[in-house]
Amino acid sequence: MGENVIGRANVEDTPELKAYYRDLEKFEAGALWTVANKIEPWQPQSASVPVLWRYSDLREHVLRSVELVSPEKAGRRVIYLSNPGRRDVSAAVGWLYSGLQVMHPGEVASAHAHSASALRFIMEGEGAYTIVDGHKMTLGARDFVLTPNGTWHEHGVEADGSVCIWQDGLDIPLVNALEANFFVVHPKIQQEDSRYPVDDMTRTWGNPGLRPADSRWANGYSPMFKYEWEPTYESLQKYAAATDGSPYDGILMNYVNPVTGGHVMQTIGASMQLLRPGERTKSHRHTGSFVYQVAKGHGYSVIGGKRFEWRERDIFCVPSWAWHEHGNASESEDACLFCFNDLPVIEGLGLYREEAYGDNAGHQPVAA
Repeated sequence: MGENVIGRANVEDTPELKAYYRDLEKFEAGALWTVANKIEPWQPQSASVPVLWRYSDLREHVLRSVELVSPEKAGRRVIYLSNPGRRDVSAAVGWLYSGLQVMHPGEVASAHAHSASALRFIMEGEGAYTIVDGHKMTLGARDFVLTPNGTWHEHGVEADGSVCIWQDGLDIPLVNALEANFFVVHPKIQQEDSRYPVDDMTRTWGNPGLRPADSRWANGYSPMFKYEWEPTYESLQKYAAATDGSPYDGILMNYVNPVTGGHVMQTIGASMQLLRPGERTKSHRHTGSFVYQVAKGHGYSVIGGKRFEWRERDIFCVPSWAWHEHGNASESEDACLFCFNDLPVIEGLGLYREEAYGDNAGHQPVAA
């Protein structure tokens, strides 16, 4: 569509031009001015829409999949989250994928590796574990786990455990868009016993302010494959006692690679934020796509002028350049939001921009 602005395309069709365009199509070519205003928008135009996936709605259907398919047949028994604007690439928002995976006690998924980076955030159950390149990690509720791109990984639930459900997060849509995705199943189906002590990576790398003197780590992702909930929550509380926090995010802390201090993986970042009792953040927007899971408490978020009420284990998304703000609905308990995002890519390419909402004391009007 033409725009009557200097520097923007504003060419009116004529019979001669239409014939010219048809001639160009014969050679798999086209005139830039016919698409320039669309492919170079004034500001980001996300195809994604804000969505809230309620755990109370999905849990029954996630559990039903156990009766219908086996992990051997399905590969991974997952119900993925589909954004109405991104169904063509099976994305939850932007170029990020998310799904809910369920496993019963005694089940073990086959070991595999892929080009996509992946993470796991445990929602419920006991006895879950993940093995990444031979390093076994025990998993509890609200633990955050990495399975970086190119690593062998498998997961299961111990025989004496309970039904476990977790959120998977991956950059599959991004890697597919780059036409760089590979997937391979382990030649022996399961990884051989490496004899590494259980939870060795967290014990080695998860000590605040300390780094092993004889450690060597050259990979681009974090060696601390598991980030446990209890020390994470304790750190949020300590930080809350020392700061007023961000007017837009409350008490926000990023999960980091202990070697570099940067993001946990090359293409996916993650954070945990705390909203104090009754806290209501101001609205802002920024580039990058974000998937949130409620780790604790209940509250609401206003995204693009629409209010979404959330409770523990609910998942919601914030598309790139969408106005958003959060509120804790409790006057006595804090609320915590886990988030994974594509900030490593956005920042690495120099594309990060942020803007505060200037009207109405920093709060969006909410659509009726």
